[in-house]
Amino acid sequence: MTSGLYPSPLLLLLCLLHVSGETCPSVCLCISDTVSCSSSGLAKLPQSLPSFSITLDLSHNHLSWLGPGSFSIMPKLENLRMAHNQLSVLGHGVFQNASGLRHLDLSSNRLHVVEQHYFQGLWRLEELLLFNNKITQVEASTLSGLSSLKKAYFSLNKITHFPFFSIQDHSHPFLTMLDLSSNRMSNLPWEDVKALPRLVQRGLYLHNNTLICDCSMYSVFWHWDLRGYDSMTNFAEEHTCSIYGDQRASIRFLQYNRFFHNCTVEKAVSQPVTVLLSSVLVTDGDKVRLDCQTSLSKDSAELSFTWLSPSKGYITKTSINDTLISLFPNGTLEIQAAKVNDSGQYVCTAVNIKHSLNATREVNVTVLQPVGESFNTGYTTLLGCVVTMVFILMYLYLTPCRCNCCKQPKCLAVPVATYDQNTLKSAVSPSIGDHRKLQTNKHVAFMEPMISEEGTEWTPES
Repeated sequence: MTSGLYPSPLLLLLCLLHVSGETCPSVCLCISDTVSCSSSGLAKLPQSLPSFSITLDLSHNHLSWLGPGSFSIMPKLENLRMAHNQLSVLGHGVFQNASGLRHLDLSSNRLHVVEQHYFQGLWRLEELLLFNNKITQVEASTLSGLSSLKKAYFSLNKITHFPFFSIQDHSHPFLTMLDLSSNRMSNLPWEDVKALPRLVQRGLYLHNNTLICDCSMYSVFWHWDLRGYDSMTNFAEEHTCSIYGDQRASIRFLQYNRFFHNCTVEKAVSQPVTVLLSSVLVTDGDKVRLDCQTSLSKDSAELSFTWLSPSKGYITKTSINDTLISLFPNGTLEIQAAKVNDSGQYVCTAVNIKHSLNATREVNVTVLQPVGESFNTGYTTLLGCVVTMVFILMYLYLTPCRCNCCKQPKCLAVPVATYDQNTLKSAVSPSIGDHRKLQTNKHVAFMEPMISEEGTEWTPES
């Protein structure tokens, strides 16, 4: 009967580790759905990466090559960090069967050309970090398939030309950050830049380049400064251009306008775009109404409204095909039953075509799950394991009397097997000898406490 008690703690340990026959590489640390192999001296990928991983950290290693399907055994992978390696090129099909990626960090490597096949199939990718490489060229179709992209960082490279024409409303409806600062761009296709979606223009950073002063450049930046874009107000000192291409004759064109005195500035917008910010907090299933109150609301009869939704893209009066969404003539957007995936930033643009005016309203919507549904799978499994442990301990230490007349002094008690206290302890906790064995294989964090070294993570700021 004693031997029947030993498998239970083993099953409990497997339950806590979430490992179904898979092991953690000896140079890595595995915690729940996160695998960290950072600063491990890796020259190639470990062979036995757990398939259940959502986050994989391979930063600060010596990786120089990734073969086809390098991450195909990890179908749940969403966050991949490979900063500070020695990657100079990515082979074909590196991210094959890894379409679930949302965050990809390839910063501080040695990439020279961003080829169009690099990110094929990553249609869920939201954040791409390529800053601090040696990039000189970004091929035209590189970003064409990244329809969910929100932020792309190309700063601190040697880029001379960028395919602005490949970024359009229908191809990149959620892109709000494009950082091209600190590169070597001198002459930009300003017509393509002006044709970028309004959200992309607001989040386009071009400071610290080698721009040549001309009226087209001045016209674009003049309008952006008028509208109060962060790229202009936060980096006014870094916006410089060189007169006639002579880097020794560099001026801050937002502060010194004499050179541009004879430039004709287009007046497509006669007043700054006004952005009003607000936040809305609702519960899953509730009705929510988002108003589009802007500085142009007094002329609402002459306005047309467009909403940009994080889950449904652009919403106009004629494009609505969902009975749960309504757009009223005054610009108010109504969602009958909000869901968790409806959370995010909603942007309403009011346009007065007659007077060439527009204004924008942003609303941050957060949809909360009901309290009873807020536990995720990991916490639910952990809770079940704790309950199992409690029942095991109750069975071991609180076994009830099996004699129907145990309260009578003369009743013959049925013999019950007795347990040695030391035996009971070994069924739940390892002995000293076993503990020493665990010390040599402690790369799974749930097995015993570990001391982690805190690293310094650099968050790029534009």
